[in-house]
Amino acid sequence: MASSDFDGILLGMGNPLLDVSAVVDQEFLDKYDIKLNNAILAEDKHLPMYDEMSQKFNVEYIAGGATQNSIKVAQWMLQIPGATSYMGSIGKDKYGEAMKKDATAAGVNVHYYEDESTPTGTCGVCVLGGERSLIANLSAANCYKVEHLKKPENWALVEKAKFYYIAGFFLTVSPESIQLVREHAAANNKVFTMNLSAPFICEFFKDVQEKCIPYMDYIFGNETEARTFSRVHGWETDDVEQIAIKMSQLPKATGTYKRTTVITQGADPVVVAEDGKVKKYPVIALPKEKLVDTNGAGDAFVGGFLSQLVHGKGIEECVRAGCYASNVVIQRSGCTYPEKPDFN
Repeated sequence: MASSDFDGILLGMGNPLLDVSAVVDQEFLDKYDIKLNNAILAEDKHLPMYDEMSQKFNVEYIAGGATQNSIKVAQWMLQIPGATSYMGSIGKDKYGEAMKKDATAAGVNVHYYEDESTPTGTCGVCVLGGERSLIANLSAANCYKVEHLKKPENWALVEKAKFYYIAGFFLTVSPESIQLVREHAAANNKVFTMNLSAPFICEFFKDVQEKCIPYMDYIFGNETEARTFSRVHGWETDDVEQIAIKMSQLPKATGTYKRTTVITQGADPVVVAEDGKVKKYPVIALPKEKLVDTNGAGDAFVGGFLSQLVHGKGIEECVRAGCYASNVVIQRSGCTYPEKPDFN
């Protein structure tokens, strides 16, 4: 394929958030009732924690948001300017400007909706022993409106793309936007992919998630999310391989593509289910002392995976690229990467 064929080939939609990241202590986690390896939406009790983090700990500010991370990593792996696009909502403030600058520098074609009255969303990233917990204060990210998507200059990104990726987190913000994109994908034989994203999405946004499942050609998630999904659907199994198969066999809206389920399990092998069969792919081993934090590991995996999927590569290559990208990211703070990938 010529590089012009990749123009806008991959579109992401999600919640652009500025990561407020710090290594914290157990006392801080207990105070705010935070569990490691989890992702939640901030409640009132969490709101003071962002200031407290910056006073008590060494805080880094990193452009984040699950879908935006994945799209940036895919863009980095592809090394073709403008191959990826992204939509979401930011505030008209310095954080929003920083985010725009960061994503544009990464080569992503961003079309943000800018909310006049709400600050750019933030995500507290609490790191302890290399594990992370995410507490998202969506703010402006929560203000995305389907009207923005329908504007001709934005809908043009949907029409141009051949692959779509939306993290489950966006289900809490604009299910109407997701519906328009997934129906366009189905009607035009394009590839629609989503992520389970967090146990709370599977549990408390089950109904909107279920409406999307028939359209998902690829479902991504981690082992904790997969087990929550299984419990919520009354499957009575904790076996990740069985869950992956069952997810891949849920009904589909179109027969164009069979569904593939891809479940990551931290340092354990990646589980891939398609055609009623499971394959497991080992991840790249990393000595504990090289682990900086797992923030963005799953996002990076998806980004690497999608970078090969848009090239028409097989599942094994896609997983290999996903494992490469997540291995790079966990050795750095947040979802960041060196200037060029070393993936062949």
